[in-house]
Amino acid sequence: MTIPIIILNYNSSTDCSKCISFLKQQKEVEVEIVVVDNCSREDDVKTLRKLCSKQQCTLIENHENRGYNAGNNIGLRYAAQKGYKYALIANPDMEFPQKDYLAKMVAKMEEDEEIVACGSDIVNSEGLHQNPLNYVSFWNEFLWPFEMLKFVCSQKALSTVMNHQNSFYCPVLSGCCLLVRIGFIKQISFLDEHVFLYCEESILAHQVKVAGMKLYYMSDVSAIHRHIKSQKGNPYRRLMLLCDSRDYKNRYHSDYNFVQLQLLLLSSKLRKWILKIKS
Repeated sequence: MTIPIIILNYNSSTDCSKCISFLKQQKEVEVEIVVVDNCSREDDVKTLRKLCSKQQCTLIENHENRGYNAGNNIGLRYAAQKGYKYALIANPDMEFPQKDYLAKMVAKMEEDEEIVACGSDIVNSEGLHQNPLNYVSFWNEFLWPFEMLKFVCSQKALSTVMNHQNSFYCPVLSGCCLLVRIGFIKQISFLDEHVFLYCEESILAHQVKVAGMKLYYMSDVSAIHRHIKSQKGNPYRRLMLLCDSRDYKNRYHSDYNFVQLQLLLLSSKLRKWILKIKS
């Protein structure tokens, strides 16, 4: 079986090169590495072209950056058109020292057709585990602006990491690396492109829940996420994007009742007001 691996690049050709080197060492499955460039700088695109030519990867150049899900959808539509059954979505800063990483996850999804997305243990550069994730509670969501008052525009994640030591059906999977079933992705008309960045995992988790399908976390496969803490771009803009994404997620991809939703939207207005003051 051949598995397409979709890497969404944005000015990260150096990370892409490392990621591809690891992926080329995967055993027991054939892979097609599909690099989607999300409108990077010209110098980065030139480097990427040389890299993909040398490594025999498929390069798709996107000339408009419409966000994370929209970029990944380009790769997912390519995979769907080619008739692939699964696709691995991986950030360029992922590393895969475990050579049967992909084979083990594919085997699990082959034996359980209710699983539409599968994730692994993911460890960051500081040794902290990033998978699996739990839902954000209503009160955590509502009180986040007050946390921001304490931590001054903190980007503290609202999702909480669950026990990583056992494999189980989980509520939410990290979006930095997950194996998806193409049939389900087609069923939901591909990833929701209404968010530019942030909340992709929560949105997908709710879509899976509504469809009556499952997400699965595997503790016996592991990857490394070399994410750098220093964020690209304007931090104020990124935080506003986070607020907007949470508003959209809460409106259209949550189980909150009318009263809860109105309270969360009020909380969001306070959050944005705090950001404007601190910017």
